[in-house]
Amino acid sequence: MASTLYLRQLECGPMQNFVYLIGDPTTRQAAVVDPAWDISGIVQAAAEDGYTLTKVLITHTHQDHTGGQLFGYHIPGVVELLQQYDVPVYVHQSEAHVLKDIPPSSKVPTRNGQVIEVGKQVAITLLHTPGHTPGSQCFLVQNRLIAGDTLFIGSCGRVDLPNSSPEDMYHSLTNVLMRLDDDTVLYPGHNYAWKPSSTIGEERRHNPYVQFTSLHDFLRAMGY
Repeated sequence: MASTLYLRQLECGPMQNFVYLIGDPTTRQAAVVDPAWDISGIVQAAAEDGYTLTKVLITHTHQDHTGGQLFGYHIPGVVELLQQYDVPVYVHQSEAHVLKDIPPSSKVPTRNGQVIEVGKQVAITLLHTPGHTPGSQCFLVQNRLIAGDTLFIGSCGRVDLPNSSPEDMYHSLTNVLMRLDDDTVLYPGHNYAWKPSSTIGEERRHNPYVQFTSLHDFLRAMGY
């Protein structure tokens, strides 16, 4: 049986970011998730696999995931990609304003539950999962979850940064992601673990950050 999904995980940059290519094998169209650090390498990887990039999906707008100035250093990202591909950039509506260098005509503000089509047979559902940032979102496609910096293998995203919210993170982990099927494959936003992917079931059993039964206990464990 022919595959109905193309999914490639690429590690880019000194912060061990994961960039993802999600494509339709019939049309050879693909979306790229969080393009940053090595734009030429990302474009080359898609081309080598025979895919054309038609969309950009953003899990959240931190510079290590989108490009821009960070610690006095310029990280190549979405701006550089748009110089090669005139494609829409899907970013949660609460963070669209953060991408100041992206032309307004290229930005598509998204909302929770929205479905984005790639090619003819790949549907990506957007899950709004605030906590790490107000507009953090995960992408669910054919029982695979691209989680950005919301859920890591054995951990979760930081909530001590400007505009982070531990209360929102608890809700996103407990009431959104942990309600997914156990066999949902987890693909995180960074290579911070001993393996590149996990499952929601594994995280439910072993990730200490999803074990709390109350917001009070979660906040106390996070130092609040």
